Amino acid sequence: MTESSIAPRPAAFSYPGHGPNATTGIAICHGFTGSPLSVLPWAENLAAQGFAVSVPLLPGHGTDWRQLARSNWRDWYGTFESAYLQLSARTEKCFVAGLSMGGAIALLTAARHPVAGVSLVNPGLSFYDRRVRVIGVLKYFQRTTLPLQEEQPTADVTNDGDYSRTPLAAVHELKKLFGTATRGLHQVTAPVQVFKSQSDVVVPATSLLMLRQRLGPRLVEVVDLHNSGHVATLDVDAPEIFARSSDFFLAHAPGTAPSARTAATPHTTTETS
Repeated sequence: MTESSIAPRPAAFSYPGHGPNATTGIAICHGFTGSPLSVLPWAENLAAQGFAVSVPLLPGHGTDWRQLARSNWRDWYGTFESAYLQLSARTEKCFVAGLSMGGAIALLTAARHPVAGVSLVNPGLSFYDRRVRVIGVLKYFQRTTLPLQEEQPTADVTNDGDYSRTPLAAVHELKKLFGTATRGLHQVTAPVQVFKSQSDVVVPATSLLMLRQRLGPRLVEVVDLHNSGHVATLDVDAPEIFARSSDFFLAHAPGTAPSARTAATPHTTTETS
């Protein structure tokens, strides 16, 4: 096996920024049972434009499901919050972004800190499976379950660790996180951008509905993704996510260098019905 054929291992990503965009920070949070690898192309795209970027590896992630079972939502949130605070301390404007569960963590951070804006990809605040209502009891009778799987995934595959099982104790922590983030939505004052895959077997449409209802005009943009599944940052629509999120950051961080795309084309929004 050559060095170039070895798949990268999960690890935190950080870039100090360069040029006029270095004064703008973007902290990105990965999702449940994922790792920074799931948002790495997004982070690298922003870094190439000169933004200062931080993507922490959350506790219990990038290892295996047994480690995940021993962590809790406060561990996950605290790690991301620390990364955000470090990045915001050395930048003039700092945004938060997230994929799936990372969206809930980004929103909770925005509720507790003066972020410049929030960009989310398939943010999770609710579940498809109704059994989650009794997860606090169910976890004592059933230790693990099989993870949700897309039938015909088109996203690139990453080696995030052994999550062939999903510990119900961790799902219970995820439920607590979603509840805390939802209750904090009224405290989010920054503009919010959302990308939503029309084919998403992991996060139901009720998550976006809650954002519409509770954020109101603070939800400034909702972009439909017609060709991607849940991990859209690694899927067909990834270039659109990268371009539109970059436009969003530039538009809400005065003084940053405008992108060629921003200058050449008007910014349009596609909203779900």
